[in-house]
Amino acid sequence: MDTGKENLIFGLDIGTRSVVGTVGYRTSAREFVAVAQSVRFHQTRAMLDGQIHDIGAVAATIGEVKRELENKIKKRLTGVCIAAAGRVLKTRQVRIDYDLEGEAVIDNGMIHTMELMGVEKASDVLRREEKGGGNYFCVGYSVTKYYLGDVAIMNLEGHKGTAIGADLLATFLPRDVTDGLYAATDRAGLEVINLTLEPIAAINIAIPQKFRLLNLALVDVGAGTSDICITSDGSVTAYGMIPRAGDFITEAVMQKYLVEFATAEDMKIALSGKKKKITYKDIIGAKNGVAADDLKASIADPLKELAKLIADKIKELNGGKSPSAVFLVGGGGKTPGFTDMIAAALKIPSERVALRGAEVLSEVRFVEENIKKDPMLVTPIGICLNYYEQNNNFIFARVNGELLRLYDNGHLTVMDAAMGIGIDTSSLFPRRGDGVSFTFNGKSRLVRGEAGEGAVIKVNGQPGSIATPIVRGDEIIITPSTKGTPAEVSVESLAEGARSICFNVNGHKVAAPRLLLVNGKEAGPDMSVNNGDVIEEADYYTAGRLLEYMDVEAVGTISINNVPALKEDRVYENFTIDFELAGEDSPLDNQAEMLQDVSGVVAEDTTPDNVKTVENSGIGRLKDIPAAEAGAPVGEQVVEDETAKPTPTQAIHDITVVVNNTPVALRGKDIYRLVDVLDVYPGFDPKNPKGNSAIIRINGENSGFINEITQGDRIELLWE
Repeated sequence: MDTGKENLIFGLDIGTRSVVGTVGYRTSAREFVAVAQSVRFHQTRAMLDGQIHDIGAVAATIGEVKRELENKIKKRLTGVCIAAAGRVLKTRQVRIDYDLEGEAVIDNGMIHTMELMGVEKASDVLRREEKGGGNYFCVGYSVTKYYLGDVAIMNLEGHKGTAIGADLLATFLPRDVTDGLYAATDRAGLEVINLTLEPIAAINIAIPQKFRLLNLALVDVGAGTSDICITSDGSVTAYGMIPRAGDFITEAVMQKYLVEFATAEDMKIALSGKKKKITYKDIIGAKNGVAADDLKASIADPLKELAKLIADKIKELNGGKSPSAVFLVGGGGKTPGFTDMIAAALKIPSERVALRGAEVLSEVRFVEENIKKDPMLVTPIGICLNYYEQNNNFIFARVNGELLRLYDNGHLTVMDAAMGIGIDTSSLFPRRGDGVSFTFNGKSRLVRGEAGEGAVIKVNGQPGSIATPIVRGDEIIITPSTKGTPAEVSVESLAEGARSICFNVNGHKVAAPRLLLVNGKEAGPDMSVNNGDVIEEADYYTAGRLLEYMDVEAVGTISINNVPALKEDRVYENFTIDFELAGEDSPLDNQAEMLQDVSGVVAEDTTPDNVKTVENSGIGRLKDIPAAEAGAPVGEQVVEDETAKPTPTQAIHDITVVVNNTPVALRGKDIYRLVDVLDVYPGFDPKNPKGNSAIIRINGENSGFINEITQGDRIELLWE
């Protein structure tokens, strides 16, 4: 027997129902020589759905296979290649968004970083959803859709933007599955020299590496499940499974013809032959016969349903689109017409869906006689071949001194290693300090913190990055990134851009900075802004706050728009406020000089020539209007202010005000006062009173005719 003892590879398919072992060697890139095979069935339910439940029982079965093969090849076996079952894989789909922190041209590095962040997010979702947490290997991922901002786009590279995103599908293998496999083989006296996935092992036979640049799907239609994997760009990008397969069709035959499961299975398999009539015995014991065409017709509907389920899953794993071609393996896919149904469901030509059964073993030469090239041998032989490829398997690397086992999907990077030892990926990127989010004058504002320093990464002593590829045996050192200083915003910095607010103080215009209110309260200049603060520019001062700002003290009555007021009353822009200064009994000129001296505010007399001022009050009056009608105290002497000269403070402009609900246009002046309304509004004549007293209001506030008016003011002129 040609055993090629020097180069033998031992492949072990540890399945739910059986353990299949193959020993062989590769003579060339195309041919594999299978020297010996052995099959042993589990005596108990030691495994369920690919997960080892009884390590001792599985180890015993592995030991039986190992001893039989050693007897055949006359050589001791110490190393073994194994695979984890595809049905234990878990898939999660997530949406990931990546803020570029400013407009930038998008390159592959940014895209790759975003994808790895998506893998971590999917891993976090899986850990939260699975009871008891658990650790997982990412064995593959695929992006189903990219986003530039909120717009879906096919290719991000080269575009310019501030944020990118992706819908990503990631597949994970539970770590306890591999731990169980390692424990069972170790008890059987074997050292794992290569570990891959069963779908990868099968694809090594069914879809050669040279075809994997194409977008293909491999479907292993077994008895209870249909396992699916997708290839693209030279690697396997996604895995999936539906819990229906050949048994679903067999059960339909059982229901239709009232036969037991084994009989229904034989009837289904017989359809693959050339018989025109199939005989069977039903559960009553009666012998019957059915035409092959009638049997095909009876299972057409469940077969179409299975085909649609498989097609829908393929498209889901492949980003919503059909692949270029589909290969079927496993006994469940041999039913006549099944490939055509899948092609129809995927809307691709029927010749692009092909069954790959025993014929995929055409390049495998069996040394033992009477070995049937059965699909059952596809996976163990594929496991052996995967050893030669040295990809899509588990490797060891050392990260920050810790020995780590990683699944090599052909695209391993430093990021994968960091995730493998539990490093938070946020610590790999420069982290900004905490920002401050607040509202200013009704608009949301965000001030970002300072950027920190990026992580320092070395691979085998050389500088690297999170995207640096890694291979078996690499030594990786990762020093986490730092966080920048938090943002600081002072109220004073916001006040620097605030507009001024003007008041008429004792007949002079006084400009003051607008007060800032933080959460409704006046803020001091040294106050810092906190997250969630609501900040507004006040459109008023209180009378007391204005006096405080001007650093003056008033005596006697304070009047706002000729109405006696308290210090707590508000003074809005262009309102008139009158008072006497403490220690002064001089008229307006001296008061203005004092205002100028104590406050530093430019106060200018803007009283027109035709305006009278009331002695010792600083309040202007029209000389043509009787004092009582104009709002002056009865009996007060009215004298003309010879010193008041008009000083324009703005350009001549037109305004429109609303007088007793009637729009009134005023034109040709730089400053307008309420008295100007009388020239164009005939409905109110002070010389011909129609009541005991006049009601004069501007915007709901009691006023006098000397008060300044502006665009849109609402004025009431009534007799009472």
